[in-house]
Amino acid sequence: MKTLVTGGAGFIGSHVVRLLLARGDELRLTTRQDTNPENLRGLESDYESVACDLLDRRAVRRALEGVDRVFHIAGLSSMRPADADRLFTINVESTRTLLEECLKAGVERVVYTSSAAALGPAHAAGATADEKQVFTAGGLGLPFVNSKHEAEAEAFRLAAQGLDVLCVNPTLTFGAGDVYMRSTKLVQRFLLGRIPAYVNGGVNIVDVNDVARGHLMADEKGTAGERYILGNRNYTLDRLFADLSRLSGVEPPALKVPSAAALRLAEALAAAPGRAPITPEEVRWASQFWNYRSTKARRELGWGPAPHEDTLEATVNWYVEREGDRFARMRRSQPIQYKLAAVGADALTSVAGFAGRLWPLSRAA
Repeated sequence: MKTLVTGGAGFIGSHVVRLLLARGDELRLTTRQDTNPENLRGLESDYESVACDLLDRRAVRRALEGVDRVFHIAGLSSMRPADADRLFTINVESTRTLLEECLKAGVERVVYTSSAAALGPAHAAGATADEKQVFTAGGLGLPFVNSKHEAEAEAFRLAAQGLDVLCVNPTLTFGAGDVYMRSTKLVQRFLLGRIPAYVNGGVNIVDVNDVARGHLMADEKGTAGERYILGNRNYTLDRLFADLSRLSGVEPPALKVPSAAALRLAEALAAAPGRAPITPEEVRWASQFWNYRSTKARRELGWGPAPHEDTLEATVNWYVEREGDRFARMRRSQPIQYKLAAVGADALTSVAGFAGRLWPLSRAA
């Protein structure tokens, strides 16, 4: 079986490639000038490499010649507003081009790597979203989320025209091998002490090895026109930072800021000259609860994730091995001004809560 993989040198893609090779597929991988081959070192003789811009229909047609299966994993992940146009070009337009050509070429099956974010966040803290959730996240103004949702719409449009395509929707993916430092950037920033404050929010984290297995299981057992969430543990940011602190010895952020205040600060920073340390889009993302359940993938694919503790440990260890000297130079405790600010914020919250309890009594008097 001849299989084309886009984004095969990336974080998820390289893990999928190894499993496809173990399955016995004859592999062809698309590459670009800026492709980082680090994750595929030692495998160069095991696959065919083809230069391909996924926006170039002629190049796509050449890449699809003789192909039975396609794993479309290439994409862009960013919360920066400056990347909005690129997000829609790479995530939507290239997906449309590739899938249209897959339909013309008679490809037997396409597995498209979407994102759980394409469904939007859960509607409230403590809730979880699944594949049936109605998308209402457009108003958040997050280009990445909207681009993945639109790309899925293209996949389902082509499915209605007869293409055997399905979507896998990984949650926030951790593990070893994120050479582009996109999916696991949060861990790197934590280890470097670059998260001085945070807001109330939540994420679902899954291991990259489990995501790769889910791709092959979706290919073998999934239903065309369907989507499958691949997720594991739902974390509040408080819990996630506490666990990362326990594994790394780095103190968690001391200051928890109300979302509205954090958003106002980010908006002010965005209006100032230069590159802002945090954007309003990043605050809006962090203030949501990206919590999901993977019941459908478990039931229909027979898929299940490994223990979540192993995933965090593998991610921390990979960064420490890769950038150990850099992390060794960083301080492991939070700056005193942040700790004092956190104490002050807690005191204000307590006073406000006490005043709130007294207010009805004063009105009654």
